[in-house]
Amino acid sequence: MKTILPGELSHRDRHQLLLSGVSPRPIAFIGSQDAGGVCNLSPYSFFNAFASNPPIVAIGPAISAKTGQAKDTWLNILDTKECTISAVSHEMVHKMNLTAGAYPPDVDEFDIAGFTKRPSVIVAPPSVAESPYSMECKLMESIELRRDIGGNGNIMLLEVVAFHVADSVMVDGKVDPLRMDLVGRMGYNYYTRTRDTFQAAQPLHACIGIDALPEHIRTSPILTGNELAQLAYVSVLPVLDGTFPEFDSAYRADSFEIELAAGNPEGALFVLLNSPSRHDRISLHRVAQVLIGQGRINEAWQVLLAE
Repeated sequence: MKTILPGELSHRDRHQLLLSGVSPRPIAFIGSQDAGGVCNLSPYSFFNAFASNPPIVAIGPAISAKTGQAKDTWLNILDTKECTISAVSHEMVHKMNLTAGAYPPDVDEFDIAGFTKRPSVIVAPPSVAESPYSMECKLMESIELRRDIGGNGNIMLLEVVAFHVADSVMVDGKVDPLRMDLVGRMGYNYYTRTRDTFQAAQPLHACIGIDALPEHIRTSPILTGNELAQLAYVSVLPVLDGTFPEFDSAYRADSFEIELAAGNPEGALFVLLNSPSRHDRISLHRVAQVLIGQGRINEAWQVLLAE
């Protein structure tokens, strides 16, 4: 692994290296106004949530490294103490990029990109009506970052005073991330689309941990680190249940490989247990791997303990 020190890089290269590792990042599509009421709209991926009571988010509008000029967003929020943040869905990406150009302060990027202004209920700046989710925010604090060594970054802590969520993205009273279809910013010109999702619920109890797994499981040549971790979620080490598995006399299955390829671990296990190689560790671990992938952790444990 290569070690790179920040001082060895140009500002541009250092910027891209940082963003390649802090990735993907949510995008704050920030609506602001100057004192005269001229609107500004600009995307920032130095953005995240930091508290929920009260709801606090932070953005990082930097002074331009190219020109040394302060960005309109930063100046507007410092001046008015208000802004909106709209989430960016996949269908908004290229219109959003239009707002990232270098425009004079009197140019309204809502118009440049063809976005509709959604009036706010508490703050003055509008949000993006095409966005499925937006927040009205008030400035808590603005922190300049390392100006003593020429730093150009800032952190603005913002309190969310109102949320707006489209009915179309709500399912059973909750926001559905697939319906939101948001995008995340990565390094260089790459984005990611959040419809490629999976679930990984955090355990609500102390886990046995990977170090407590039996050695033949912990050193498995088949199971990955993620799969071992799912086994290690349990609060106590399971024991072999003599009733598992149960097959009735009419149960039939094809070959081990066919059943496994079909995503049928029961069939593969049936074939294996009725063969001379019923205790083959590699085969048992392959069956357990499919069970883990299906979220059937207890059954995977029973297969692994059956060696």
